[in-house]
Amino acid sequence: MAEFLSLHDAVARYVQDGATVAMEGFTHLIPFAAGHEVIRQKKRDLTLIRMTPDIIYDQMIGAGCAKKVIFSWGGNPGVGSLHRLRDAVEKGWPCKIEILEHSHAAMACAFEAGAAGLPLAVFRGYIGSELPSVNDQIKFIECPFTGERLAAVPSVRPDVSIIHAQRADRQGNVLVEGIVGVQKEAVLAAKHSIVTVEEIVDGLGATPNACVIPSWAISAVAVAEKGALPSYTHGYYGRSNRFYKEWDAIARDRDTFTQWLDDNVYNVAQHHAGEKA
Repeated sequence: MAEFLSLHDAVARYVQDGATVAMEGFTHLIPFAAGHEVIRQKKRDLTLIRMTPDIIYDQMIGAGCAKKVIFSWGGNPGVGSLHRLRDAVEKGWPCKIEILEHSHAAMACAFEAGAAGLPLAVFRGYIGSELPSVNDQIKFIECPFTGERLAAVPSVRPDVSIIHAQRADRQGNVLVEGIVGVQKEAVLAAKHSIVTVEEIVDGLGATPNACVIPSWAISAVAVAEKGALPSYTHGYYGRSNRFYKEWDAIARDRDTFTQWLDDNVYNVAQHHAGEKA
């Protein structure tokens, strides 16, 4: 059952050095506040999983948190490259990292398989792709019923998954509204999960077909107001397109990035400390 913790305490308890960490949220609900807390606590040697690594993973990689990234697309959306990721891969700064690239379909299926407790995901894919030549986690199997050649990848089973959502009720059930990616699958696939929310409410007010993640699937709920900025939270605040553009210049230069990290992460009090409900 979900426990209400401060964001600091949730990260300290569930994100350990060397852990495999998935942080999901698609276009909005990206868990920036949680990522910054991971950076502040100087977690190291993490294997970071995300379908679409964007600037939160650029920041975490540049801060030295990661040793490996498993992903299906990486970039600053609508702007360009992730320069801290490129610096780590190409020049080993601040440390060398390993990358393992998949297709979107493979990652989505792998999360779904992990949520179902399966060891692998099987799907139609990678036909004509060169990714199998650089990713040894992509295999091909024969369907025992039809003889069809199918792709197979290991399921995603993180040590901890972290997502952001609109709100939680006082029992720890969480409502996710708007564009939904693989947040619920990431939570269900993980050994532990942290959900940051904009607020705690008496009733979720869920509409038909809303995504509600039950309390029993969640390890910790932490309040983090505006915890997805500079991405957005549907129904609460918009996306800071300006920051995404500014990040390109910030991330290109190591000294500029390091100064930004000091000013905006290390020397900032915990992001909207989550009080117990």
